[in-house]
Amino acid sequence: MRHARHIVPTIVVIALVFAQVLVPGCAKTESGSHAGHDEGAKPAATIYICPMHPQITSDKPGQCPICGMNLVPRAQEGGGPKAEVGAPAAAKKTMYRSTMNPGEVSDKPGKDSMGMEMVPFETGAEPVGTFRGRASVTITPEHRKHMNLATSTVEIRELRRDIRAPARIVPDETKLYRVTTKFEGYVEKLFVNVTGQAVKKGEPLLSIFSPELVASQQELLSALASAAQLSKSPYAAVSQGGKDLVEASRRRLKLWDISDAQIEKIEKTGVVEKALTLYATAGGFVSEKAVLAGQKVMPGDSLLVIADLSTVWAEADVYESDLPYIKVGMPVSLSFSYWPGKTFEGKVSFINPFLDPESRTIKARLTIPNPGVKLKPGMYGDASLSYEIGERAAVPESAVMRTGTRDFVFVDSGEKLSPVEVKVGARSGDYFEVVSGVKPGDKVVTSANFLVDSESALKAALQAVTGK
Repeated sequence: MRHARHIVPTIVVIALVFAQVLVPGCAKTESGSHAGHDEGAKPAATIYICPMHPQITSDKPGQCPICGMNLVPRAQEGGGPKAEVGAPAAAKKTMYRSTMNPGEVSDKPGKDSMGMEMVPFETGAEPVGTFRGRASVTITPEHRKHMNLATSTVEIRELRRDIRAPARIVPDETKLYRVTTKFEGYVEKLFVNVTGQAVKKGEPLLSIFSPELVASQQELLSALASAAQLSKSPYAAVSQGGKDLVEASRRRLKLWDISDAQIEKIEKTGVVEKALTLYATAGGFVSEKAVLAGQKVMPGDSLLVIADLSTVWAEADVYESDLPYIKVGMPVSLSFSYWPGKTFEGKVSFINPFLDPESRTIKARLTIPNPGVKLKPGMYGDASLSYEIGERAAVPESAVMRTGTRDFVFVDSGEKLSPVEVKVGARSGDYFEVVSGVKPGDKVVTSANFLVDSESALKAALQAVTGK
């Protein structure tokens, strides 16, 4: 009897278990509903993702195959992946993409530029402004903090183009004076005998003996004597003839660059000078000297070159990309690395119409006042110019991703980071002028761009392969 007491409860338990298995609808859940009614409402599965690579997902814990970080759980809403907010609904279309270059897409089957068969995928029309080869990515606030991701707002700014160009000091060509003679002769004495010597206007340069000058002086004295005799004639024509002869002799000496003071001295003293002195017609410095004492000179020979350095030129090598911002008359500042704190102001006076094919630069002539002759020909400096562009929409330089042919930025809509193609204009400091693509008020990523770009490119490549 003792054994029977233990056997009966056991049989009852087994019977209840079989009843639940064979007739599941008879079993009650803890909430009082039948178990069979919950078959269509399965609990949401926990999805694990990589903090640095959100495209890596798994239904169980583990490590990221890319960076080795532990996967973290991501809550799923509604039992499925979270839909991207703002994604435009578009009719699906079969396209073909290169497996090696996700940016190479075609609407017809065939081979890519590397000779590999392109794979089909379905997609809608691309939103205006998106950048091909990149995909929108979603990054949680925690991950943004870990990535040190920062954004900035596109805004209207006062932009200007700052241009710096190397420049070389050269003499002002309009203030170069060449000393020559218009007669044949011999140099008797040099008063200026050193290259680089300072010369004042009216200072004697050299004395020349010339038989022609001696003869012309004698003619002048003879004409004066004749004019004195003819002036006593009662006939006006005869008297005037003597005066005309004197004037002709004077004019001949003047045409040979003999000064009025020298001619007057000859007339007063009545003495023919063996050698006549040439005087400087301008002040400056002797930049060239091609004459020696005793040397025979011919008409037109270059004896000396005097450079007036009160104003100098600076020839700046401007790159062709800066040509639209260089204008004649714009102010310029010239500085030197070995002369800290010292600048020289001037203006652009001429732009060479020919480009140097080797350096891809063009010569811009800068006129610089040179008080005290501190600027010496041959010195090298840095020319700084500034072109006022005006008020324009501007984006930080750090936000622009440049691919060589196209530029794009990542626009932060709050829910996701979307690649948007932009066209940028002139650069002003740390900003680019925005021609198209984004508008004032848009938020763009300015820090951790390359991390976001790698995620975007990888996601686009995965979508090209999987078609999702």
